[in-house]
Amino acid sequence: MRDHQDRHDHELGEAQRTHWQETYTEHPGMYGEEPSAAARHARDVFRAADATDVLELGAGHGRDALYFARSGFTVQAVDFSATGLRQLREAAHSRGVAERVTTTVHDVRDPLPLPAASVDAVFAHMLLCMALSTQEIHAAVGEVRRVLRPGGRFVYTVRHTGDAHYGTGIAHGDDIFEHGGFAVRFFDRALVDALATGWTLDEVHAFEEGELPRRLWRITQSLPRPTAH
Repeated sequence: MRDHQDRHDHELGEAQRTHWQETYTEHPGMYGEEPSAAARHARDVFRAADATDVLELGAGHGRDALYFARSGFTVQAVDFSATGLRQLREAAHSRGVAERVTTTVHDVRDPLPLPAASVDAVFAHMLLCMALSTQEIHAAVGEVRRVLRPGGRFVYTVRHTGDAHYGTGIAHGDDIFEHGGFAVRFFDRALVDALATGWTLDEVHAFEEGELPRRLWRITQSLPRPTAH
């Protein structure tokens, strides 16, 4: 049974990668140039923490990564879509911030290609609510914890179980539901709290975005600094 579920999870993940590649190809810059509201909030959080470098997970074509770069941060942008990242690099060159942006094709289900304690801040807008199992989400947040420096900040957003699409569409198990080719993992508060174990959970903020509208949480959590003995 477990092998069957693992195979299904893998096939769903690969199908989603293909779907996103095709979507970015057919709709270049599909989210526009304006940064998300979550990125605007994250910029203020990161500045208050004196962060200088930001890792963005699931950067897509880069509207938020470019915003962080324009705000003076050094940005490492990762995504599983090479097409989206190519659009990001082209936009970074045209906007004069290419020297502050690096891109890496990476699947969040795999360990991050970064050393431990190597970044000040991590941002992920609607990445963790992709077609990921609970185990994969915990592993991804564990990787965020590994690469963050002590005192580092992690800001992420996810659709939650109060969203209109929760419980509808094609059910894939583990609170994953598919609409229009896009599979979404919906979070309940228990999962948010579990992912904050060992962190300081600074804020869980409810907001809405886009048409329908999508209902999300914006979570801000920080990695404690070691206490002196």
